Amino acid sequence: MKIILIGIQGAGKSTQGNLLSEKLNIPYLSTGHIFRDLAKEKTSEGRYIKETVNSGYLIPDDNVLKIVSDYLHRSAYENGYILDGFPRTITQAKAFENGIDKVIYLKVSDKEALWRLSGRTDDREDNTLAAIRMRINLFHEFSQPVLNYYKEKGILIEIDGEKSVEEINDGIISKIK
Repeated sequence: MKIILIGIQGAGKSTQGNLLSEKLNIPYLSTGHIFRDLAKEKTSEGRYIKETVNSGYLIPDDNVLKIVSDYLHRSAYENGYILDGFPRTITQAKAFENGIDKVIYLKVSDKEALWRLSGRTDDREDNTLAAIRMRINLFHEFSQPVLNYYKEKGILIEIDGEKSVEEINDGIISKIK
């Protein structure tokens, strides 16, 4: 099964991705983690990604498509995956024709996302309030067309992301089976 998780930062995509990975026995892949790993590299691509991510902007579509495609061609993902953080734009969604079975939209209010993020204790450089607000605004600007695209394809499942972790996970499992 090939699943995409969509939601604003703080919606619980990573939590649900890891839970689904265990229950469905398919790997979880987060583009955020990929980009943070690449940003640590002492290469021009690594520096570019670090500067872009830390400022709260989106990495251009062509770069993202290539990076995600390279990862998904690995043998670990040939039997399916749970993908978090991609696609973020309608261009990416239309260019990514990879037999997606379901797209799960974890719907969370901006207020709830900011509250959740304020409680995080990680030392990520891109967790400044300005960068978080920028990503939330970019999510609303670019992701609504993506959600509409997958809704038209009949594979979008909207989940109330403000419930408990268990209720969210149960809701997802019941709708993908």
